[in-house]
Amino acid sequence: MRSLIGYLVCLVVAATIAFAFAPRTAPESVDEPLRTDRVQINALLKQGDHVLAVGERGSILRSVDQGVSWQAVTVQPQRNAALTALVDLGQQRLLAVGHDGWILRSTDGGSHWQEVRHDDSLGEPLLGAWSAGGERVLAYGSFGKFYQSDDAGLTWQALALDVDSAHLNSMDGGADGRRMLVGEQGLVLRSRDDGQHWQTLPAFYNGSLFGVVRLSADQWISYGMRGHVFVSHDFGDSWTQVKVGNQLPLYGHVRLPDQGGLLIVGAGGSLVRLDGRGQLVSVGRLAGLGTLTSAVMIGSRLLVGGERGVFQDSGGSVAALGK
Repeated sequence: MRSLIGYLVCLVVAATIAFAFAPRTAPESVDEPLRTDRVQINALLKQGDHVLAVGERGSILRSVDQGVSWQAVTVQPQRNAALTALVDLGQQRLLAVGHDGWILRSTDGGSHWQEVRHDDSLGEPLLGAWSAGGERVLAYGSFGKFYQSDDAGLTWQALALDVDSAHLNSMDGGADGRRMLVGEQGLVLRSRDDGQHWQTLPAFYNGSLFGVVRLSADQWISYGMRGHVFVSHDFGDSWTQVKVGNQLPLYGHVRLPDQGGLLIVGAGGSLVRLDGRGQLVSVGRLAGLGTLTSAVMIGSRLLVGGERGVFQDSGGSVAALGK
């Protein structure tokens, strides 16, 4: 049984996730001009010249002009459940996951979507999805939910993880079979064999981790609550905290072009930029945008999504980030 402190930590994490992903006002009618500053965005995905965004009440937005304008994509059936993540499977195939175990699939680059899974009996969210290459894809989320598909998302099977029903928040890996999966209360799982076996690493932080990023086979970044960022240079055997100077939660990231490192975004418009070895480059904010959950790069321009919609960074280029 978890201690009282554990329960309190869970409550804090639940409140944070609820703030980031809770529904706000209903989306505007499709007959009216779409106001992207009035749709809460939980994830962004760049696909060639197009950009996709998902968020509250089952919203899926698509831009064909690099984020200048957006169109709402019709989803049938529309469950009005929050969508939390997107993954590109290649060959115009995409998946979106969200609350109530909802999984949507597109085979035309996001123009049309089909429901492949939905379970509102427990009302538990999926929080992420990750492509393992080929036809294999993984989805994960609250209370240790972990699913695998071997046919590009058409059918799914539940996998068991020894995580004591902890929330699973982020996953990354590479073609060499090395993977990491992070979650609440500092949970970090590591696999060396494409996920056939998982090892729980010794805890180096007792708060929730919302993201993990592979920079190379040995260099990894994890980040999460209260502005905590950690770097490992030995595939998770040891971790060092990167001091960013604030305690704002960090929720999403984007890799910068030309091996420029990583940009992490979070509450209060936070921007944390790291170089290709995980060393701190700069810390800044995009004022007036509230909580940021996601980001993509359009050439050298930054596009961010969060509680107030989708915005382009007014600085205009990677060189302006963090200033």
